[in-house]
Amino acid sequence: MRATRRSSIAPIVILATIAIALMPAPLEAHLVTTGLGPVYDGITHVALSPDDLVAVLALALLAGMNGAAAGRGALFAMTAAWLAGGIAGLVVGEPIVPATVPIGSLLVLGALTALDRRLSPAFVATVAAAVGLLHGWLNGAGIAESGRETMGLAGIGATVFVIVALVAALVTSLRAAWMRIAVRVAGSWIAAIGLLMLGWALHSRA
Repeated sequence: MRATRRSSIAPIVILATIAIALMPAPLEAHLVTTGLGPVYDGITHVALSPDDLVAVLALALLAGMNGAAAGRGALFAMTAAWLAGGIAGLVVGEPIVPATVPIGSLLVLGALTALDRRLSPAFVATVAAAVGLLHGWLNGAGIAESGRETMGLAGIGATVFVIVALVAALVTSLRAAWMRIAVRVAGSWIAAIGLLMLGWALHSRA
């Protein structure tokens, strides 16, 4: 009975998490100030940055759909790459790619999740590292530009680690076919969000 109840709650939790991520929130080009220190500023930044938060959720869904091994690989690859990219962004002080490139990653991640193709753990980890490096670099460059404390990266990295761990583990535990379909639908939504955000970014630059 308990197993059945947990199985019925799982997709609701996933959809609720994505819905919260898509709620309108004030956007900040750099870390927000919480008054609780740079680590908490980093945590809040991820929560209030749709391009970062949705990318983390999308990667976690993709990893979870491809099994526990892919989830573990993505967890450590994305966190390590995000921190490495952040440090590189701090040193260089400016992004090496346009801001539209990380946004475009939502299209790729969402499409791969929606297609539900079986991917190897190594491929998922490579995608996770690439996404983490791109977003981390932009975060580090933003911190450098605004003159914030570098410990903000620790808060960002910890938040990325926790979100990927929880969401990927939840998706991996899903067994019913309709639950996987719900995750695939969420992936299609993420791809659509990426397309809208990319269009808006290109329109703003025009």
